[in-house]
Amino acid sequence: MRKRLTLNEYKEGVLAGDRTKLSQAITLAESSLESDQALASDLVQQLLPFTGKSVRIGITGVPGVGKSTFIEAFGKMLVEQGKSVAVLAVDPSSQKSKGSILGDKTRMEKLASDKRAFIRPSPTGSTLGGVSSKTREAMLLCEAAGFDAILIETVGVGQSETAVKSMVDFFLLLMLSGAGDELQGIKKGIMEMADGVVIHKADGDNLAKAKRAKSTYKNALHLFPLGDNKWSAPVITASSLTGEGLNECWQMIHSYQEKMQESGFWEANRSEQRLNWLEENMQYLLGRLFLGNPKVQEMLTQNRSLVASGKLSPLALARDLMQAFFNQKKL
Repeated sequence: MRKRLTLNEYKEGVLAGDRTKLSQAITLAESSLESDQALASDLVQQLLPFTGKSVRIGITGVPGVGKSTFIEAFGKMLVEQGKSVAVLAVDPSSQKSKGSILGDKTRMEKLASDKRAFIRPSPTGSTLGGVSSKTREAMLLCEAAGFDAILIETVGVGQSETAVKSMVDFFLLLMLSGAGDELQGIKKGIMEMADGVVIHKADGDNLAKAKRAKSTYKNALHLFPLGDNKWSAPVITASSLTGEGLNECWQMIHSYQEKMQESGFWEANRSEQRLNWLEENMQYLLGRLFLGNPKVQEMLTQNRSLVASGKLSPLALARDLMQAFFNQKKL
């Protein structure tokens, strides 16, 4: 059995940029063991003063848009410019095996082999939204390790767009062209959240289609009202094969950062995200406490079949469970 590291060993390893220690620290944060979670909480607290200097970029898009290909090419460009890059690639988990099924390190071989880059696949487990429940902790640990840019790739389904938007500085939406009606891929909610749009795979025979799609998306975005940051999301074309548009994408993010820091929105957004994180943690911890209660477990076991058969309302049982839980606490 591997000897467990001390709090100080984790802290010193992460601050020194030790990739092995960083991986172990993220594994600690992802653990469901109460003792591990307590240690991870102390570790994140001690590392907080060393966080906040990275640019947090969320990258999403429909399956098949080439998120991993884009991230590898974009990440390689950044490290070649002298920047260090951490990729938190959230893999969809198999509901049968509970294991991660994509394996991002195998999809980003060239970037993974670069010492200036760090790639961490994390299974979503049962977490809604395609984002690991511990992605925020992993992000802060990577910041403390000194990475300049942190790229968070999501599954790109369901609530993943909202989830990633709530933890990053810049939300990048990858789109495809040539898939029939260009507007069919536009969902108002997703487009309104985007800080920048990239029409990906703009190369070869697809280049002309990508340029037409760019014009279509720009016109569509002009119909949306500006958000609190007063920023109109630019639309660019890019190719991971040729490298065209990748530097333009970085300049777009850099321009956004400058303007948001100047207006004060950058820090205001991060402050709001911290409060959202607090609320999520309270709900998570209360849920664990509630479901771990012996009386609640006993009542659930006794009445689950009644709910399944339609003889007992789920709401009624839920209220009874809450009543039993709080009455026990009063005793």
